[in-house]
Amino acid sequence: MSVANLVSLSQLNEEQQSLEKAHSLQRADFINAFSFLGKHVINQELSIVRCFIPGAKKVSVCANKQLLKMEQLQQTGLFQLVVSNNKVPEPIQLDIDFGDCQVQRFLPYSFASTLDDDAMYLFNQGTLAHGYRHFGAHVITHQGIKGTRFTVWAPNAKSVSVIGDFNHWDASCYPMRFHPASGVWEIFIAEDLSGKHYKYSLLTEHNQRIEKADPFAMQMQLPPHTASQVASLPQNHQPIALINQFNQAISIYEVHLGSWRRNVEQGNGYLNYTELAEQLIPYVLDLGFTHIQLMPISEFPFDGSWGYQPVGLFAPTSRFGDINAFSEFIGKIKAAGIGVLIDWVPGHFPNDPHGLAMFDGTHLYEHADKRQGYHPDWNTHIYNYDRAEVRSFLLSNATYWLNEFGIDGLRVDAVASMLYLDYSRKEGEWVPNCFGGRENLGAISLLQQINATVYGENPNIVTIAEESTAWPGVTKPTDQSGLGFGFKWNMGWMNDSLEYIKKDPLYRRHHHNEMTFSLVYAFSENYILPLSHDEVVHGKGSLINKMPGDDWQKFANLRAFYGFMWAHPGKKLLFMGGEFAQYHEWDHDFSLDWHLLDEAKHQGVYTLIKSLNSLYKAYPAFYEMDNSGEGFRWIDGGNAEQSVFSFVRQSGEQSKVIAICNFTPEVRTQFKLGVPNAKRYKLVLNTDDIQFGGSGVPVETDIAVLNEANHGFENSISLTLAPLATYYLVEK
Repeated sequence: MSVANLVSLSQLNEEQQSLEKAHSLQRADFINAFSFLGKHVINQELSIVRCFIPGAKKVSVCANKQLLKMEQLQQTGLFQLVVSNNKVPEPIQLDIDFGDCQVQRFLPYSFASTLDDDAMYLFNQGTLAHGYRHFGAHVITHQGIKGTRFTVWAPNAKSVSVIGDFNHWDASCYPMRFHPASGVWEIFIAEDLSGKHYKYSLLTEHNQRIEKADPFAMQMQLPPHTASQVASLPQNHQPIALINQFNQAISIYEVHLGSWRRNVEQGNGYLNYTELAEQLIPYVLDLGFTHIQLMPISEFPFDGSWGYQPVGLFAPTSRFGDINAFSEFIGKIKAAGIGVLIDWVPGHFPNDPHGLAMFDGTHLYEHADKRQGYHPDWNTHIYNYDRAEVRSFLLSNATYWLNEFGIDGLRVDAVASMLYLDYSRKEGEWVPNCFGGRENLGAISLLQQINATVYGENPNIVTIAEESTAWPGVTKPTDQSGLGFGFKWNMGWMNDSLEYIKKDPLYRRHHHNEMTFSLVYAFSENYILPLSHDEVVHGKGSLINKMPGDDWQKFANLRAFYGFMWAHPGKKLLFMGGEFAQYHEWDHDFSLDWHLLDEAKHQGVYTLIKSLNSLYKAYPAFYEMDNSGEGFRWIDGGNAEQSVFSFVRQSGEQSKVIAICNFTPEVRTQFKLGVPNAKRYKLVLNTDDIQFGGSGVPVETDIAVLNEANHGFENSISLTLAPLATYYLVEK
């Protein structure tokens, strides 16, 4: 065979191979596009430039103010040009003629990698604390050119492409570069794609085409749409110094933004973040709460999950506005001097097809074993806490909210479900740990890692565990083998006290210990007393409708109970609607019943909450020693027959407040009570006062001390106890 024939055959083979690769690019199943597209050296003198641009009529390379025409291979969209090695500088700019328009665009495959190798090492080690700066979509300047970087972890995918409204959702346009060492795909597109919608199109190892939202997306479409959206990090706000300390007054107003108040004039629509700031902030300030706790705000597809089944863990929900509006909302709350807490959900995630489940066609974020990776209560997936990259993902999400928005704290949802391998499972439905136990060692170490990291970065933040068991050391420091949380919800107090207060006063004498038992363990952890959304849904009824008796007794019971709660050791949390005794059980689809504030008895409860918060903050005895037994002393915790509780709260400065709770509808005159000091006392709170909607039974407000020993004290007082009422007394 002649040399000419050999050359011809070689060219034919190369053309055939290029044609096969062009067809692979068309199918979006090309495994390594960067090895073929872009500029590649042929020999010492020549290079070949290739691009794949479906729909283009003509493509030229821009080189030194010249247009070098590329040749299209058989109308496949694959364009090629052989040039001298030094003829075309990188990154390569193309002139593209689509027939109806002509554009100039940089070739993505001519840019160097944007990946930070050190960050990827930490990511693969499970210690990357700020992964959101490296993953997701970011508008950056790379090699002197402004554009958008996309980065996603999908180690088992055969190919991954960015699709969006900037490329007609065509998976063949932008196949990404794979980095086998980290399992990460990335690409830099030399366009500012801010606000554009996108997803990742993945080809699984079984050749299935799936489309996924970006796990690190900072903005997502309004459900039921499911795309991610290119957004920039907002201006951050610093946590409010000293607002989360153990010896501070913390009184939390828990809010579901979608149902706190609706826009009646716009068909019961949501208030946006701006409207929420205008209405919610002055309302909370008037009530005197120190913190607002937002139920989960990470993007979620199903309204009925209330946010507890998030899909976009890094994206504030678009129901009320974009990421910048959310950031401004948080900034306005903090500017008003109110702390901001958010519900954070690292315990499980839903199985929506655009979410994390089977992300690259394999069990990537979740355990493959259903006994470890599926949550039977919520029909959701459980994160694989032992996988390093999943740990980096969750750790990064925790730091994201705290660092980039200045959120003051995270209330971590369903911690108990994370800690126990057999949580809500029958025998044989769970896998023991390596020691044969039921403890989820991966989840334990992850929670410790997160708490140690976020407190290490900013000691002014707070983490709060919703942990419903007797797990030891939830709020103990991690260097002392604790979980490292700042606070824990006192679920025992909540359950016992609500069971007590629901009973007819006639029978409360037989259940006295339900109100006193919490003091056995009240100082074993740093506690928050929660009356949360969980207590007013699913047929449990509203707080006011838990109360026994006629309408007057219901309100009196609730007021007395609130008085007991605010005096009991532990920080306070009240779910919206409880501050004015809403009748209806909470419904996420409807606004609170604001018209009730026009009625005196509901306004009375509102006024009481204002007074409780004011007194709570005014007297350090209520909060300075919440986590120490020295801050509490029973006067008489055993008066079951009369259902009266009396105790002293004390601060480090030795200032004291006496709390007395009468949980029967009887008026008790000349009621004798031991007191710690021989000074006179004044009444600063009476929940039966007329201003709160009470009966106004005449009671002493200036109380002399008797030189009579009682209840282990040298002195005592005699006073009238109003029916179903709580008193606070302070020294004059």
